[in-house]
Amino acid sequence: MHAPDGFIDAPVSAAVGLVAAGAVAVSLRGARRELDERTAPLAGLVAAFIFAVQMLNFPVAAGTSGHLLGGALAAILVGPYTGVLCVSVVLLMQAVLFADGGLTALGVNITDMAIVTTVVAYALFRGLVKVLPRTRRSVTAASFVAALVSVPASAVVFTLLYAIGGTTDVSIGKVATAMVGVHVLIGTGEAVITALTVGAVVAVRPDLVYGARGLRQKLRLRVNGELVDAPDAPDAPEPVPAAARSHRTVWITGLVASLVLAGFVSFYASADPDGLEKVATDQGMDEKAEEHAISDSPLADYGVEDVDDARLSGGLAGVIGVGVTVVAGTGVFWAVRRRRGEDTDDATSPSGTSV
Repeated sequence: MHAPDGFIDAPVSAAVGLVAAGAVAVSLRGARRELDERTAPLAGLVAAFIFAVQMLNFPVAAGTSGHLLGGALAAILVGPYTGVLCVSVVLLMQAVLFADGGLTALGVNITDMAIVTTVVAYALFRGLVKVLPRTRRSVTAASFVAALVSVPASAVVFTLLYAIGGTTDVSIGKVATAMVGVHVLIGTGEAVITALTVGAVVAVRPDLVYGARGLRQKLRLRVNGELVDAPDAPDAPEPVPAAARSHRTVWITGLVASLVLAGFVSFYASADPDGLEKVATDQGMDEKAEEHAISDSPLADYGVEDVDDARLSGGLAGVIGVGVTVVAGTGVFWAVRRRRGEDTDDATSPSGTSV
């Protein structure tokens, strides 16, 4: 779904870029409420994990591959506002370091892959968990459905943008059919990855899953030989497991997993073009595609310049990408978290007390 420069004309790209910038600004403000002592240490890791898994293209049809977009996963793990920022950090790192996704198309890519996926996925996820039983299985199931729907939703928005500002004369009906069709298949892979990841985290540390907060297993009592739900205690605080005192184990495990996926497993990813590339080639949309402004970057195309061994070159690029993303993401989220603390101090200080 990474659109290159030249797919969308300059006026529409600029307008969508302003929309994306506004959404990121809103997300920076909203993330202050989400980045608490549980979320803040993990947000940068979530961004790095998404970067790593995006390197793992999986086959979805003959000659076509797909990869994780990550909006649903980020929103459910760390919150929707923080989720937008996570995916935006990934897209920025990919564009400026690896020449993946055009620089003038960055606003289009953030809108499609960060904003649309996160908003659609989290809205659907919250709706489902409200009507489903409050269990861990329900959280996992809701994450599957939310991720599945978010990907074709992103494809629909891209098609609409192309209908407005596309640079080639192609049938929008054919583009829409092809884009939605292939991205439903990609969405299935996204749903599996998202559900497995959310399910794994919620099974061991539900307190770290933003979308699972308030999830409690009802106490079952045996009455007259039958198991019944015990009544809820009034105003009972949500229990936090003792392990919540430290995030170090989860953080290290996630970072190691990201490094292994990007540095080793990515070598075995599908080499077929992804959904947008395949549709663009088949429909003639790539006629006006422009060469990336930093196509001569030492890390362009996820390889390290002057390293001849393909496996080593790709692995080193993946490790560098994970490292840079986790550092950049962590820096952004700690800065936002610190701003939240300053706002709280201002609100509680005598001079900041409101009447």
